[in-house]
Amino acid sequence: MGHGHDHHHDHAHESAGGDVPAALDMSIPDSELSPSDVSRRGFLRGAGLLGAGAAASVLATPTAAQAAGLPHSHGPAGGGTEKGGFTWLAGDHHIHTQYSSDAQYRVIDQARHGRAFGLDWVVITDHGSVAHAKIGVEKVNPDIRATREELRDLLTFQGLEWNIPAAEHATVFVAPSKHEVEVLKQFENNYDGNLLPPTNTPEQNEAAAIAGIKFLGSQVRARKVEAALFLANHPARRGIDSPHEIRNWRDADPSVAVGFEGAPGHQAAGIPAPNGRGGARGYYDNNPSAASFPGYPLESYRTWGGFDWMTSTVGGLWDSLLAEGKAWWITVNSDSHVNYLDQSDRGPGSDFDANGKYNDPVYTGKTLTTAGDFWPGFYGRTNVGATSWGYKQVMDGLRAGRVWVDHGRLIKNLDARVRVAGDRRGATGTPLGGVLHVKRGTSTEITLDIDLQDVPNWAQFVPVLKRVDVIVGTVTGPVADKDAFTAPNTKVVKSFEISSSSKRISLTYSFGRLDKPFYVRVRGTDGNRTQPGLMGAAVDPVGPKLDVVGDADPWGDLWFYTNPIWVLPK
Repeated sequence: MGHGHDHHHDHAHESAGGDVPAALDMSIPDSELSPSDVSRRGFLRGAGLLGAGAAASVLATPTAAQAAGLPHSHGPAGGGTEKGGFTWLAGDHHIHTQYSSDAQYRVIDQARHGRAFGLDWVVITDHGSVAHAKIGVEKVNPDIRATREELRDLLTFQGLEWNIPAAEHATVFVAPSKHEVEVLKQFENNYDGNLLPPTNTPEQNEAAAIAGIKFLGSQVRARKVEAALFLANHPARRGIDSPHEIRNWRDADPSVAVGFEGAPGHQAAGIPAPNGRGGARGYYDNNPSAASFPGYPLESYRTWGGFDWMTSTVGGLWDSLLAEGKAWWITVNSDSHVNYLDQSDRGPGSDFDANGKYNDPVYTGKTLTTAGDFWPGFYGRTNVGATSWGYKQVMDGLRAGRVWVDHGRLIKNLDARVRVAGDRRGATGTPLGGVLHVKRGTSTEITLDIDLQDVPNWAQFVPVLKRVDVIVGTVTGPVADKDAFTAPNTKVVKSFEISSSSKRISLTYSFGRLDKPFYVRVRGTDGNRTQPGLMGAAVDPVGPKLDVVGDADPWGDLWFYTNPIWVLPK
């Protein structure tokens, strides 16, 4: 079947911003819309998918054909890998330095290691605290600026790890600007959970978190910074990020609050003793507390194949957001504080409370086998499809959901596209994070082009991909209960067994004729540790296995995950 251009957006009446389709721009009355946009708006209204925040949701994502038509030239220090019309830039958005009370390395140390281990971008995210808010934000900035000058082939962002009021932590970062310190310092002083009145009620703190996200959006609109992003960190670790809080963060400003860690850092913590810490991957060794959301099962306090329960459970919390049509993306990172097998310690005579930093690290000659972290890029990668090399391009790619993640360099590269069935033209197809709009009854399919690994990872073995799973869920619209965390219509629809003799594989799965809106996401594994998913074998027959505290070697259990693609009727 020839597909024509059924999936392209109608741009005859776009909003002034240039990135919101006319059907979503409620400032345009129905009478001024084209017939196709009137029909589209009517469908979206009926499905409950049109309302607050829709302009930054999956419904406003540009098509692949638009994105692929943009130039891909690099700047003078450009890097990354070209695939599928994008420049894929690997990065880590959760890294600590000597400006964090529980870390020790210099900014340049973390950045050099990240670059050596194959990263193209990093975010420095020292902990929000009294000392950090008072002096740390300003003091770390010259180090970040010097790193940008020294490592011109690495994009180094300044951010911080926010103590979310009433919840866990989050990465907050901004595009480089003469106002980056001002914006981050004002944000931390006004909205960090550790700096709010201890008499605040949970409701007041939840409201403060929403206000903080809205503040970041206001700074972008005021042109203090070109972009600002929020990504919730280790969301299930202590059970205190409730489903309604996650939804409220996203809805506060979907151009800022874009996702959470699909897998936490601290992966070395699972290496069994005596060679390692003998703990839990990600430090996920907690139990419910009075502050925890009571609906979460005990299994949510552990990782599954190194991934957070919210992401790893097919039909779980992440899927419940995607089934609403909410653009909510996953990432991975190192959360590097003190690194496994390092031989240094904080400089002697340090006074963190007075100086907002530790003295430069010194050599000890003692190997840290009990440290829980890897250097940035050593184990986990967040791979972002950018239109070209640059800070804003990375942030735009993250916001658009053009992201896939992996552990241990399980694969080299990936391109995923949803197309009208039979179309194989390179410039067509909707990429990760995108939305394909087609007429009801149109046949669609997903195509996956995966470059398999053929060089050793940083543990010095060549990972082998054994299986790829296609996961599909129905888009059902907004939930009545904002604390819902299941998606009953989501399941694994196809598993591909991969031949180890292949160097590059192309996989296709047909969805049949479109009769209702849906999304698709993909994961892959080395197949070493699997079990039926929490929702049962009929939903996820061979999913990741629950990680055992004390016996969870991260190198022996590798996975990749993609972000979703939506298919919606016109």
